[in-house]
Amino acid sequence: MNVLRKADIEKLMSSHEGPCVSVFMPTHRGASESRQDQIRFKNLLREAEESLLQSGLRPPQVNELLEPAQRLLKDASFWKQQIDGLALFLCQDMFQYLRFPHRFEELVVITGRFHVKPLLPLFSGDKQFYLLALSQNQVRLFQGSRYTVAEIDLEGVPDSLAESVGYDEREKQLQLHTGSPGAGGGRGAIFHGHGEGTDNAKDKILEYFRQIDKGLQQLLKDENAPLVLAGVEYLFPIYREANTCPGLVDDGVTGNPEKLSAEDLHAQAWAIVAPLFNKAERDAFEKYRKFAGTGKTSRGVRKIVPAAYHGRVELLIVAVGVQQWGTFDPVRNVVQLHREAQPGDADLLDFAAIQTYMQGGDVYAVKPNHVPDDAPLAAVFRY
Repeated sequence: MNVLRKADIEKLMSSHEGPCVSVFMPTHRGASESRQDQIRFKNLLREAEESLLQSGLRPPQVNELLEPAQRLLKDASFWKQQIDGLALFLCQDMFQYLRFPHRFEELVVITGRFHVKPLLPLFSGDKQFYLLALSQNQVRLFQGSRYTVAEIDLEGVPDSLAESVGYDEREKQLQLHTGSPGAGGGRGAIFHGHGEGTDNAKDKILEYFRQIDKGLQQLLKDENAPLVLAGVEYLFPIYREANTCPGLVDDGVTGNPEKLSAEDLHAQAWAIVAPLFNKAERDAFEKYRKFAGTGKTSRGVRKIVPAAYHGRVELLIVAVGVQQWGTFDPVRNVVQLHREAQPGDADLLDFAAIQTYMQGGDVYAVKPNHVPDDAPLAAVFRY
């Protein structure tokens, strides 16, 4: 599966030689349903082909553009390795597909740039989190949402403490328990043993955790999603001493994670992060209501799009599953809206969301009937 980074969004948002084809679809984890997913993908490619022909491209041009996706369609092993959602981006100078623990609605969009709004729940405040399962024998990292969880490969991180720093079985048998408060909150680990050997055991665990933290920084850089620890309690304060990730939450899943399945770990971690997500979303809506009528908010596309482009949007609540087609001229600062997509159009809801995110604003992607004031989007301005 893929971890979505800010750099990935920047790559998709950069200028490409159009037309740009964006395809989203739900997929299944079971190999028995792979054929169903192939058929679904084939139908979406047929929809893309028809749209490209209607835009004026000749059949040979369409066939050449879609050829990488057609090859993927025929790759049976690829369809047996799916999780919950597939996103595909294709143009003359780029072909990329991404698999996520997130179910997308079926969608094909063809414009002069890639359509990325369905990815919003993966990098906005919409309930994505990470779970780090720690033990002295194993480390596992998961990306989760409300209903899904998938394991992520932690490249460059030793699989075990023994592999990392030569931690041997005798040291592992030392008795440890929590004592006075340790670094980063929580309670410090007390090692029962004999002098230098016990101090050395803690140092080796700390060094192992620093290597894990370094791997996480490489993987999760520019992300602030919550990070939940799972492990025996005495490891928590040691890991907090090594941690540099800003999203690490105070509570954790206690117990030996080697004995728990991904689903069991996910259920316990969700109970920890759900209140955090709910509070963040409530605070966002409350901020919009607080400033409504003061000139610091808007629900108008014509006003929000230029403000997002110029970095004025502090908070954006946007509907997923709907589009507002049109154009934005940044030189004249003019927005044109169209009922149907026209050549050169973009989804301006998508544009506003990505511009807000890229310039440090908070974005909440919600169902259309959850946006305040029955609008497709609502914003709070910085100034």
